[in-house]
Amino acid sequence: MKSLMHTFLLSTLLGMCLNVNAITASPQNWWVGMHSKQLQIMLHEPNVAKQQWQLESHAGVELTSITHTDNPNYAFLNLAINPSAKPGVLVFSSKSGERFEYQLHARKANSSKRSGFNSSDTIYLINPDRFANGDSSNDTVKGMLEAAKPIERGGRHGGDIQGVINALPYLQKLGVTQLWLTPALENDMPSYSYHGYAITDFYTIDPRMGSNELYRDLSATAKQHGIGLVMDLVLNHFGSEHIWMTDKPTADWINFNGEFANGNHATSHARQTIQDPHASEFDKRQFSDGWFVATMPDLNQRQPLLATYLIQNAIWWIEYADLSGIRVDTYSYSDKAFLADWTKAIMTEYPNFNIVGEEWTSNPAIASYWQAGKVNNDGYTSSLPSVMDFSLQESLIQALNEEESWNTGWVKVYQSIANDFLYPNPDNLLVFADNHDMSRVYTELKQDLAKTKMAMTLLLTTRGIAQMYYGTEVLLDNTGSNDHGDIRIDFPGGFKGQPSNAFTGQGLSDEQRDMQQTITTLLNFRKQSPAIAQGKLTHFSPKAGIYSYARISDQQTVLVFLNKNTAAKSWSLAYMQEVIGQHKQAINLLTNQAISLIDTVTLAPMSATVLIIE
Repeated sequence: MKSLMHTFLLSTLLGMCLNVNAITASPQNWWVGMHSKQLQIMLHEPNVAKQQWQLESHAGVELTSITHTDNPNYAFLNLAINPSAKPGVLVFSSKSGERFEYQLHARKANSSKRSGFNSSDTIYLINPDRFANGDSSNDTVKGMLEAAKPIERGGRHGGDIQGVINALPYLQKLGVTQLWLTPALENDMPSYSYHGYAITDFYTIDPRMGSNELYRDLSATAKQHGIGLVMDLVLNHFGSEHIWMTDKPTADWINFNGEFANGNHATSHARQTIQDPHASEFDKRQFSDGWFVATMPDLNQRQPLLATYLIQNAIWWIEYADLSGIRVDTYSYSDKAFLADWTKAIMTEYPNFNIVGEEWTSNPAIASYWQAGKVNNDGYTSSLPSVMDFSLQESLIQALNEEESWNTGWVKVYQSIANDFLYPNPDNLLVFADNHDMSRVYTELKQDLAKTKMAMTLLLTTRGIAQMYYGTEVLLDNTGSNDHGDIRIDFPGGFKGQPSNAFTGQGLSDEQRDMQQTITTLLNFRKQSPAIAQGKLTHFSPKAGIYSYARISDQQTVLVFLNKNTAAKSWSLAYMQEVIGQHKQAINLLTNQAISLIDTVTLAPMSATVLIIE
């Protein structure tokens, strides 16, 4: 015991003398073998800029320069890591005797060749706080500003990463192939912190969600279930309790001098100013530099040190957590020149990766501006592979709620998809019926099961990458409230004391079971259908309340009929001969019955029919 105590005291004194790892370094580690040889390490410590840092010899690594700012509490070390560099520990020391160590890891094999999510996937969107509580011990964490408040719609309910891990067998059986979690990074805010978009540490998982290690375990375990992990990143803003509000790395780190000014510096949300050739500079700045709310200060990505920080942060998470994709919140609100640099850096490092940006507009002329390959009038070049198809989402809800006429009903969907000529790659659009920021599809369709089935059938069989909001498969509903806390309702079976359980089926209504089975059938079909994954879309002008289309690949053709009529229809197939060809028979996906393709098919009232031709 005496010997152990002596060893402990000696190691403690040695650590005090060397001050090893006392400095906060971001990113906290890096990897050899990256495409970019450049690495910039942000150091944060009182008066750290006064230290004259040197890198002790490490083959293939050079400290090329040190950048100082107007804040002496920060220093930025600029390194060159050559292809010959080996993994190991970098040791930095100052003339005053301060030292810190920095780990260089080996990359996973073929990390740069990783494949991102694509049109064969179904992405399942989860608010982790509202999905499942897998570890009740972290519901409230001592020292954090907000405790669990499960009965409050805007409070923390206790869902966490362990809950998602526990649900992976269910999600695999359902047919999910990708998970998109709303941000699980630290949101140490006094209230309304559960949603994750007011980040107070860009490199740390919120302790009430789990840990960095558990997030990495989620990614690894999900892959064992055939499921990839998509991270929700926020480039535009951060939480007002972040250290940057009281100790800014540079004077220009935050837009509008770090002041919300009672709403005078709030964003206008006028996204069209980006493309508008007549827009004033005032309006452009008010949109891009304006804050969302007082608790979400707006970041100035024109500041080059911040731009590098955000680029490296994304790459760090891709490597650390083995991600298969990124979803970018409020994409167009960030500086557009920075966005071009950010996406290019990531896609250069990972050429087969995928990133989807949220541009909340139903105008495809605006949304398509951001997709890679678009030739824009102003010369702007984007490297963003995917954008979210809000146009189709809005049109689909309208189509199912309107009466049919020449300019209402299904024609809205037809026209939305006809605008695909504006996109360089419409097959890489993210299509969805709802998400965490809007009323649920079952609510929007007035709790109509048949309409909800039609909506989800279309989303899961049309072109693009399908995204489904958690609980859609069991008809989660926010009728009577548009509050985000009610839209982000607790998943049944994820929390103690709930009367029903979607994981086991216990307590579900007949309609919920019906919807869950329909979704399971559709999602598992998507996983193995070449026509859905890679097939061409050919659609036909709606008529008599029916919208129809085909997905066509060399191996398979899928015919889809969406019938809004309240009576069954004997439907002639003469107009579809160009996609049916010489085939005489198909299999009905949802009933498994053989269907003749000669002359007519019978379409049930208020239904979706999916026919498979092999």
